[in-house]
Amino acid sequence: MIEMLDQLLQYDTELFLYLNNLGSPSWDGFWLAYTAKTYWIPFYALLLYFMYRQWGKIPFLITVAVVALMILFTDQITNLFKYGFERPRPCHVEALINQMRIVRKGCGGPYSFFSGHAANSMAVAVFAGLMLKNFKYLIYVLVVWAIAMAYSRIYVGVHYPLDVLCGMLFGSLSGFLFYRVNLYFIRLKTNA
Repeated sequence: MIEMLDQLLQYDTELFLYLNNLGSPSWDGFWLAYTAKTYWIPFYALLLYFMYRQWGKIPFLITVAVVALMILFTDQITNLFKYGFERPRPCHVEALINQMRIVRKGCGGPYSFFSGHAANSMAVAVFAGLMLKNFKYLIYVLVVWAIAMAYSRIYVGVHYPLDVLCGMLFGSLSGFLFYRVNLYFIRLKTNA
């Protein structure tokens, strides 16, 4: 079993090096901006505005509270996994430094598994896509956005592919569960 896990981690490292080295200096600025959370604030505000327009004031206020809880939950579970598994980020692994492209200044925290960026962006994508079903193809656009966010973490050299894949899976589950919780509270409040 341990040999199989070691082999999986070796494949993960090799895939990381391949994907990370596909980058080029001409794209570095784009991926650095893409991976930065602050640049997406207007995007998140637009999604919230659409939810307000579609659902109204009281459901919107419930949704804002549930989204805050979802992000808090996703972040805390991510940290639990990171400090539980203690897998070093690739940019902290001495043996990889000369084989990879480190695009970002500062590597982030010490641990890598699993990616909080991937988990949070996929949670937002699933949650918002389900809440805004009236926008026919929005969920697909949001999932592609979240996948690109996950890839950006490999590009800048701070996560392995398994980190982002597991983060996206956890984020999808989290987004769906909090969507269901949100609908429950909206129905509870509007039927009261």
